Amino acid sequence: MPSATDLVLAGAAAFVAGGVNAIAGGGTLVSFPALVALGVPSLRANVTNTVALCPGYFGGAVAQRAALDDHRGRLRRILPVAALGGLVGSVLLIVTSEAVFRNIVPYLILTACGLLGFQDSIKRHVFGRRHAMSPNEAPPLLLGGVFLASVYGGYFGAGLGIMLLAVLGLLLDGELNKLNALKQVLALTINVVAALFFVFSGKVEWAFAAVMAPTSLVGGHVGGTLASRMNAKVMRAVVIAFGVLVALKMLLS
Repeated sequence: MPSATDLVLAGAAAFVAGGVNAIAGGGTLVSFPALVALGVPSLRANVTNTVALCPGYFGGAVAQRAALDDHRGRLRRILPVAALGGLVGSVLLIVTSEAVFRNIVPYLILTACGLLGFQDSIKRHVFGRRHAMSPNEAPPLLLGGVFLASVYGGYFGAGLGIMLLAVLGLLLDGELNKLNALKQVLALTINVVAALFFVFSGKVEWAFAAVMAPTSLVGGHVGGTLASRMNAKVMRAVVIAFGVLVALKMLLS
């Protein structure tokens, strides 16, 4: 049974994670290592984190709903793909051993950080000549990218926002803040599907989840409110820097 101090620390980490997820993605790179530091095994920490942060994604999505106007038609096409990917990823996680999961986590984090860090360069050199999409258009390449990112998210919640932002930024035109709002709804869908599956897995640390869920909701709403006011490059740099530090710490520990 976790101590009161452990629960307070986990709740604070979830508040920060909910806010960072709403602003730029990568907030679970705060709450996941916090749970591991508090003694929760990596796989159980990931499952617990996914369940606990669902309210945070909801809070962020509600706060940013006005920014979705450019993507509402497209969203109806992408959401089922995201839900399916989240389910596939969550099933893969449950059948993965703790040791295998622990070994590949740092590389998953570094991959997501690299995609986000070089997003502008890749977009310019690889996709710079594509035709402009209508607001309702969702071509196979976009659906495939969202599906793979969703599988990643269902398997490993930490870094999901980074991965989704990287995919959306590569394949769609638009301001980062509006893509961030689209990312938030997709991340909510993926996490809800995965969480519903994890609830019956027997791997959720419910004491932590009960504290983290409400604090992540508040953090998500606060972060969503601030998202449109923050500098996109600063948001991206902070998330990448933290992700790299977490990955290096896990590799060296």
